[in-house]
Amino acid sequence: MQTNSLKNPTVKAAIEALQNGDREAWTALFEPNAKLYDDGNPRNLDKFTNDALGHERFTSIDKIENNGLDIEGEFHTEAWGDFRSYFRFQLGSTGKIHRLDIGQAE
Repeated sequence: MQTNSLKNPTVKAAIEALQNGDREAWTALFEPNAKLYDDGNPRNLDKFTNDALGHERFTSIDKIENNGLDIEGEFHTEAWGDFRSYFRFQLGSTGKIHRLDIGQAE
């Protein structure tokens, strides 16, 4: 899957790290106290990183909004199969990810 349509450099780097299962690159993009919400529920970012990277990925990105911070597309997981998903990034003053909301898209 191509990431050329992702224009925000932090979001692009995060999606590329997710796609490649690169936990080190993924983790480096987050602020130390970054928050993760999954379908609106708080989730442990470290656990998500360990569970998802290398096992979950976008198969297409079909919608990009909010200046490149919100993406939606087809998503594949080894545990749950294929479905539409969204990732909504919020960046802190450092340019790193302060909050990430993920979930199943309508």
